Amino acid sequence: MSYPKVEFLYLSEEEMINAGVTDMAGCVETMEEMLKLMSVGDFRMGGANANSHGVMMLFPQSSEFPNMPIDGPDRRFMAMPAYLGGRFDMAGVKWYGSNVANKEKGLPRSILTLMLNDKDTGAPMALMSANILSAYRTGAIPGVGAKYLARKGSKVVGIVGPGVMNKTALASFVCTCPEIDTVKIMGRGQKSIDSFINFVKTEFPLITKIEVVNTVEEAVWGSDIISLATSGSEGSENYPYVKEEWIKPGALFCLPANGRFDDDFVLNRCKNVVDSRMLYEAWSEEIPYPAYETIGIMGVHYMDLIHDHIMAPEMVEDLGDIIMGKTPGRKNDEEIILYSVGGMPVEDVAWGTVIYRRALEMGIGTKLKLWDTPYLA
Repeated sequence: MSYPKVEFLYLSEEEMINAGVTDMAGCVETMEEMLKLMSVGDFRMGGANANSHGVMMLFPQSSEFPNMPIDGPDRRFMAMPAYLGGRFDMAGVKWYGSNVANKEKGLPRSILTLMLNDKDTGAPMALMSANILSAYRTGAIPGVGAKYLARKGSKVVGIVGPGVMNKTALASFVCTCPEIDTVKIMGRGQKSIDSFINFVKTEFPLITKIEVVNTVEEAVWGSDIISLATSGSEGSENYPYVKEEWIKPGALFCLPANGRFDDDFVLNRCKNVVDSRMLYEAWSEEIPYPAYETIGIMGVHYMDLIHDHIMAPEMVEDLGDIIMGKTPGRKNDEEIILYSVGGMPVEDVAWGTVIYRRALEMGIGTKLKLWDTPYLA
């Protein structure tokens, strides 16, 4: 960039697709590289702890101001800033608004954009549509986990919650566990189940068996990899519950959303892995205890157990450290592993930077001018 003139690249959703945002194999590789950088500390996120998921703006239950939005399901705005080093060397922020009522207008529940910024000047470098980018980076993190934590030769995947999150998770599992040939699907609505079946048939012809099941137990039973990705009410009593006796020896659970297991099992008979332990430590600082009753992700529950002096901190292992060889991964074919996925803005910056640079190489996107010379400089 030639200063003081500042231009940045705008990328629409169609242009993001043309630049390769749906390249799951590339996204998994990028997320693995990102986790390595996190393991050595070459990153920053928001908050005084530098590990915050983001800053959320919520709305009140009622308001004296007629134009102010009122609280409702998934109604919020959120800013998620991050810097990632290594070959990325990029700062950025994902910004989104969310409202379940969007569906009545033909819109996705959440509408997301990502801004990339020069790390030194703060000048914008790219503004991009980020719904697909976010979906793919979210799905790729479970795939990295499966690469290092799933039992070799895993064939059966249990899906609880056949939404977008589990579509991209399955895509990443197929990338890292190529022997997968069976998918079991448990969902609450026929429309989402049918959509998931069509997705599997279209995208993964090597998956020869698709089975629709009615309970979490059926989805878990006999599965090598299980992904729980359902939305629901706060309070652990409302989270999908998995009994130990349902679980196949050697199974891997990928847990990017609410889930509940018996504490005796968690503490004594499984391996507990997180995408970034520092993320959950930050959440435990920011969310009133017990945070798990508000955020139903297992990594948050681990922090509550540590707070209660029930769980030793060293019982929670970081995937980045496993990738880097600092701690061992799977120990044997019988070990059951719970892998918590929380979602971090460094993921958006990582995959967004890759797509931005691809777009520049391909001549994709529209250049927009911020200024030729800043008026107030």
